[in-house]
Amino acid sequence: MELDYRTAFELAPVGLVISRQRIIVDCNQALAEMFRTSRELLVGQSFQVLYPTADEFERTGERIAPILNASERYADDRIMKRADGELFWCHVTGRAMQREAPHAAGIWSFEDLSSRRPVKAELTGREREVAALLIEGRTSKQIGKALDISHRTVDIYRARLMRKFNAATTAELVQRLLAA
Repeated sequence: MELDYRTAFELAPVGLVISRQRIIVDCNQALAEMFRTSRELLVGQSFQVLYPTADEFERTGERIAPILNASERYADDRIMKRADGELFWCHVTGRAMQREAPHAAGIWSFEDLSSRRPVKAELTGREREVAALLIEGRTSKQIGKALDISHRTVDIYRARLMRKFNAATTAELVQRLLAA
């Protein structure tokens, strides 16, 4: 078999997407399998179909645009939604093709983390966002700045998460969020 860029794209061990204006222009079979749908149903769709809610899609786009604008690259762990509605943790890495227009065109990779990090509780969209940033080791002030909310509001979400995961400390919460 001759190895070329298209073959590498198709056979990559992670989900890959080429996007324009947050629309899936092309994706590989690994992405379709990860999201339990077909490539044909994903191509031409907004990334919104991969998110638990429309609000999370919008807020994530707003949050990552300045980072992509500054560095052309972005990565995080977040909860995504499969076509059958199941929520799962996913590591997402992306690169903007134009720094000055971060959503104009990009290439993204998606890695399913569900075998190492199952979603164990029903969380709201904002709780999912706070949980993802807590896992990165961010403080309440850093999370508040990233999500454009006050650090006190972050503390309220952290307290809710701690109750849902029966954690006494933030370190214990993070450990439970990461536990398999």
